[in-house]
Amino acid sequence: MNRVSQATLIASDSPEPLWVQAAELIERQVREGALPAGRRLPAERELCTQMGISRVTLRRALQHLVEQGVLQSSHGRGWYVASRPDRDWPNSLESFTETARRKALVATSRVIRAEVKEASLDEADQFGVAAGTQLFVLERVRMLDGVPIGVDASCVVLNLAPRLQDADFATASLLEELAAAGAEPVVAQSVIEARGCSEEIAEHLDLVPGDPVLVMYQSMVDAVGRVVLVSTITYRGDRYRLRTSFIRGGSSVGR
Repeated sequence: MNRVSQATLIASDSPEPLWVQAAELIERQVREGALPAGRRLPAERELCTQMGISRVTLRRALQHLVEQGVLQSSHGRGWYVASRPDRDWPNSLESFTETARRKALVATSRVIRAEVKEASLDEADQFGVAAGTQLFVLERVRMLDGVPIGVDASCVVLNLAPRLQDADFATASLLEELAAAGAEPVVAQSVIEARGCSEEIAEHLDLVPGDPVLVMYQSMVDAVGRVVLVSTITYRGDRYRLRTSFIRGGSSVGR
């Protein structure tokens, strides 16, 4: 936020409360692009000095903007401009990267873990392979325009796509890599549930432990019925919404 005089920012003789004026000022800068999505606001002390208001007044303004979805508060890290991507995600099967492209957003990832391990008994049962089969494990923080959206922990039978170990998953799409290897997922079975986030997830998604998250468990199969991908994706509750349709059995649409 640019430094301007107190008189320009806040009118102390206005009938409008100071916190309302402060909130309107910040919201205007967000709307005009001076404060883009994901940008961290200056320190509270600096904002108070710039606007000539108390910290109590400032915090009331900031909290109001959080409630309006303009800002987000990250515990111990400050205040950030909220991301405003369309939160509706497809009910067709497409990759995170494909969804981002369709929405004119840039998908990137921060890789937490990318390694090969032997399948446990439970994992072998999920994939229909022998225990000890090599699996490729990939865990990433998924981001849109640099803003963290979710944590994706995925597992693939390595011999279906041996070159996965060579891919740069900071930008590469796991589904596209599988398709290139001839193991393209065509059907996904998904279960979604709401939870409070763990400490580890909170750190990756700029949340406070216990904040609401949506957890999606997925199992994907290819055209010949092989389970090619099993994943658990934890989304920020304020960044993900799945839209779907239900049709009553025996009814005609539009009747």
